[in-house]
Amino acid sequence: MTRQIAQVAVDNATIHFDKRYSYRIPPPMQGRVWPGSLVLVPFGRGDKPRMAVVLAVQEETQENASPRLKSLWDAAPEQARLTPDLMELVRFLKERTFCTWFEAVRAVIPYGAQYRCTLENGRPVMQNCLNRTTERVYTLAGELPAKPKPGPRQLAAVEALRQGPLTARQLEERGISKPTLDTLCRKGVLQEGRQDRMLDLFASIPFDPQPITLAGEQQHALEALLPDLEDDRPHAALLHGVTGSGKTMVFLKLIERTLELGRKALVLVPEISLTPQMIRRLKSTFGSRLAVQHSALNNTERLLQWRMIQQGNADIVVGTRSAIFAPLQNLGLIILDEEQEHTYQSESAPRYDAHDVAKKRAAIENALLVFASATPRTETYHAAANGKYKLVTLKQRYGERPLPKVDFIDMRAELAAGNPREVSARMAQELQKNLDNGEQSILLLNRRGYHTVGMCTVCGHVLNCPNCSVPLVYHKPQQALMCHHCGHTVQPLPQTCPECGGKLRYSGFGTQRVEEELAELLPQARVLRMDQDSTGQKNAHEKMLAEFGRHDYDILLGTQMVAKGLDFEKVTLVGVLGIDSLLFGQGFRAYENVFSLVTQVIGRGGRAELPGRALIQTTVPGHPVLQLAAAQDYEAFYREEIAFRKFGLYPPFCAFCVAGFVGAQEGAVALAAHRFGTLLAERAARRPHIPMRLLGPAPMNISMLNGKYRYKLTIKCRNDAAFRALLRETLEAYAQEKLPQKASVVLDFNSDGDL
Repeated sequence: MTRQIAQVAVDNATIHFDKRYSYRIPPPMQGRVWPGSLVLVPFGRGDKPRMAVVLAVQEETQENASPRLKSLWDAAPEQARLTPDLMELVRFLKERTFCTWFEAVRAVIPYGAQYRCTLENGRPVMQNCLNRTTERVYTLAGELPAKPKPGPRQLAAVEALRQGPLTARQLEERGISKPTLDTLCRKGVLQEGRQDRMLDLFASIPFDPQPITLAGEQQHALEALLPDLEDDRPHAALLHGVTGSGKTMVFLKLIERTLELGRKALVLVPEISLTPQMIRRLKSTFGSRLAVQHSALNNTERLLQWRMIQQGNADIVVGTRSAIFAPLQNLGLIILDEEQEHTYQSESAPRYDAHDVAKKRAAIENALLVFASATPRTETYHAAANGKYKLVTLKQRYGERPLPKVDFIDMRAELAAGNPREVSARMAQELQKNLDNGEQSILLLNRRGYHTVGMCTVCGHVLNCPNCSVPLVYHKPQQALMCHHCGHTVQPLPQTCPECGGKLRYSGFGTQRVEEELAELLPQARVLRMDQDSTGQKNAHEKMLAEFGRHDYDILLGTQMVAKGLDFEKVTLVGVLGIDSLLFGQGFRAYENVFSLVTQVIGRGGRAELPGRALIQTTVPGHPVLQLAAAQDYEAFYREEIAFRKFGLYPPFCAFCVAGFVGAQEGAVALAAHRFGTLLAERAARRPHIPMRLLGPAPMNISMLNGKYRYKLTIKCRNDAAFRALLRETLEAYAQEKLPQKASVVLDFNSDGDL
């Protein structure tokens, strides 16, 4: 037998030492190790056990043979191997996001499908990170003997199993206990085995397919997309439709056709809060061959759903950002709903954008990729307008329902009239009107907590987090100050200034404060607050939205999670509070984010027979972005935004890369950032054909986080292979000068100005 060598990448490697290492495959493992296999290797001088992923397998020759080569210690079973298409995504993440090989592996497969090292008889071996995913299953293996006379439970067990194998849980539901089953196994009547635990997360949703009737405009959109779905090449399209235009019904018809073609579909949504409604529509229409992937599932649930997909038992997968890595084979359709949302971008390694991974998967699978939104990203619309994607538009609401009527409330006038509340008098009147009419309302306020700033009335000292350069936020239920970044908590609530002993004044407002005001203004109203504080429990999003859908509540008050994708027929009033802080925020996408948020939340109203209306509270009612959002005029907004992007040289006219530097000593971090910029500039000067602008270094907007100082360089560039090679060369030079010891470096191509 010829000997083989595996080239592997090991876990716990820094980006500067993330290289290929060669190991000999011992004879007992030959035929069990392929590219994509997870293996255990002895690493370093002390032969410490490390998990690794196999990148290549080759025959051992005189050229690559070495007596110093170590051998693999263990290998995971074949079913745990990353398929070639998933390995292609791992390589893509490694190449595009500057992560390590194993950071990419962890992104692609869930925790439960990963392995760790353990000792067995003193020898390092691999063990599943999660083992509690199988259950006992019983099969009828023979007939019951007449003597001794079998009991009623034994007879019931045999009779039940004549229809086919059943799990222990299913038999227990019929009153048949484990001792009874053990006795039958000893007699040879039953055979016990193990299988993956069956998990139907959507058992309560009935399979109730209704005919999908498209309006004329929707039918035209479907007919424009079907040719790209039905041929055997990759395609991308933007489905741009006003809020309430029925984009989801077009999705359903596309999925229906995908399944008819014998292929599979992947649907991404930006928020966990949007998955319950999408799951309900898909399950009721297409049945149980539906799987879900998102972070609200526990590790066992996520693994079982992942295995269901891996084993080919799911035709449709719905989930948030990480679902883009679902191991679907023969993928024919990928949908990114609400594609403008920033949650499609990962904020930790690997720092990928689901848009880019979706394009790669569509290319690998020859699939149709559909971006969908009422307010698409400027970059996406620009690509569609210039013919890179097919542009398909829906300009009318489904059923020709009118868009909500929008009015502005000038909060300067409210203050002048003596109303210090965050809920204006007009807003309170309109909410009362809805209560009287038995209709529902949604209020958007994109700030958690009660008060957002605590300041001394004598010396002006602001109560900041000791670990982060941000003010602490007052949370009334806990009677505590909390940091929304690191979780630092101060209890009991301070009443005097720690600097001078003066009196503290708490100001600003969040969802908790507005909830209290609503209770005072509208004591009979049933208010449901939906924010990060109230949705911490498992299935909280689904439970709350179901309660609001049943009209158990009159007013839904929440942060961005209530602004998009939700569809409730009795919602006729939408209110927007506190939008000004976002309007004047930092980052080149600030106006785009505000336009999208306001347009989306306005679109939650008037989606059924009852007409909708919206109220926007602001101190700048004449601001053009708010006026365009109120008019739902995306094309006019796009013309203004694309002109700004071109003038300032922002995406899509360049790539935007932020190099972040983090360390314990501020001076050392600043010097490291400056040195990286110098190293990059020196190397770029030798390659004048690579376009680049370098800005900084400068402190990040939050200059300290979790006790670490943060600086950044901003690079305007062309994100191509030549520029990425330049960055890698610079990273190597940075490592050679031992600078990572002073400040770790992170590269992010998806930021709008900060990390």
